[in-house]
Amino acid sequence: MSIFIALLAIVIALIFYFLKYQQSYWRRRGVPHDEPSFPMGALKEWRHTKSFYEVLAPVYEKFKGTGPFCGIYFLIQPVVFVLDLELIKKILIKDFSNFQERGVFHNEFEDPLTGNLFQLDGPKWNVLRKKLSPTFTSGKMKFMFPTVVAVAQEFVKVMGEKSKDAPDNILEITDLQARYTADVIGSCAFGIECNSLRNPNAEFVKMGRKALIERRHGKLVDTFMESYPRLARKLNLCSLTKDVHDFYMGIVRETVEYRERNEVKRNDFMNILLEMKNKNGEGDGLTVEEIAAQAFIFFLAGFETSSTTMGFALYELARQPEIQDRLRREINEVLERHNNACTYEAIHDMKYLEQVVSETLRKYPVLPWVERIAKADYDTGDSRYLIEKNMPIVILTYGIHHDPEYYPEPDSFDPERFTEEEINKRPSCTWLPFGDGPRNCIGLRFGKMQAFVGLALLLKNFKFSFAPQTQTKLTYNKENVLLSAEHGIHLRVEAL
Repeated sequence: MSIFIALLAIVIALIFYFLKYQQSYWRRRGVPHDEPSFPMGALKEWRHTKSFYEVLAPVYEKFKGTGPFCGIYFLIQPVVFVLDLELIKKILIKDFSNFQERGVFHNEFEDPLTGNLFQLDGPKWNVLRKKLSPTFTSGKMKFMFPTVVAVAQEFVKVMGEKSKDAPDNILEITDLQARYTADVIGSCAFGIECNSLRNPNAEFVKMGRKALIERRHGKLVDTFMESYPRLARKLNLCSLTKDVHDFYMGIVRETVEYRERNEVKRNDFMNILLEMKNKNGEGDGLTVEEIAAQAFIFFLAGFETSSTTMGFALYELARQPEIQDRLRREINEVLERHNNACTYEAIHDMKYLEQVVSETLRKYPVLPWVERIAKADYDTGDSRYLIEKNMPIVILTYGIHHDPEYYPEPDSFDPERFTEEEINKRPSCTWLPFGDGPRNCIGLRFGKMQAFVGLALLLKNFKFSFAPQTQTKLTYNKENVLLSAEHGIHLRVEAL
């Protein structure tokens, strides 16, 4: 028995030594880094006391200028944390072929909704990106534009009713905005009228929130899957809960069967996916599972990102009424030139609106970081800073967007940063809310379109101002990987 205990103690000691050795990687390489916490690395406070960006922002500030990157650890996994803008450009654009993989967990066989364009890597991603790129052209956006406007007009009606009934016209606006984007994407991506603007308990929205926040396993397993996605895939783990998977797969199967049986055509994303499903030629079409995965990520990527961006924009416009008034004047003048119709062309004529949204995405990048994986060893010109094959890479969008070298007084909200002249003064890759290069967000046109339409019609009809409940300094949700206001955004909403 004593021999068994001794052997067990040796095994435990060896495992502990191996784990600690893994966490000495950056010290052995001579790369600047903070001493990691064991066993969580840099993630000790994540989801407990800090959001992901709050964990990494101090690291960016501390080590910027010390070299092209510094080292961090996700659990015991060493990770390259890029600090140098030139290296960022090489990773995202110039040498993209070596960094095209995100290294995000996906398991399209056991967890088919994860087999989407955002999560896939390698040849599968390449094939799918080529198939889907034509679905996000400006022509296809025009195709879906009337659907977005129809939902936005209903949004204005509901906002008016809610503000009228609310004490002192004070509303928590982020929930309503999430229901607006859910109705837009429910219609455009799934072809269903979920009517969540009128029904706050609509299952479509509840499942969307679950998909963003809840996971099949606990926090520790979830962190393991995010830190070691390949190993998690080999272990056949799944990330989405079964009810979320069954709900979205069920909707897509029913929609596909109904439309094909009844030859239904609509101006939406689902119609475009169905046309691709029935394409002739080997490997050209999409399976029902692939359609479901793309519709799912289209919903997930546009649902909270656009609504959160709109919420942050209205928060800043309420804080600075002179910017709000200037934007409202532009909206009214442009609509007047277009016969008071909210057309695709009218929205694109609203240049100051674009500046306001761009500055909102600068100050509040909803996805605060970009992830990549090195396909092969990458020489940065200094052997100490060699990026080894299969090394995870993190680029902190939030850090760049709040770097005073690129944006003086970064905590102030100033749409003038995004005049054409000011944009041209800055180096490329200093504004990354949608990523950059060949793997940027494919749906950025759609996301901006629904945010522009929603904001234009809201500001035409309502004035937004701070209320006693409005936080003067926002705090952020620690559970959500996206940047979102922890306690919502309360504003006074007055009809004009």
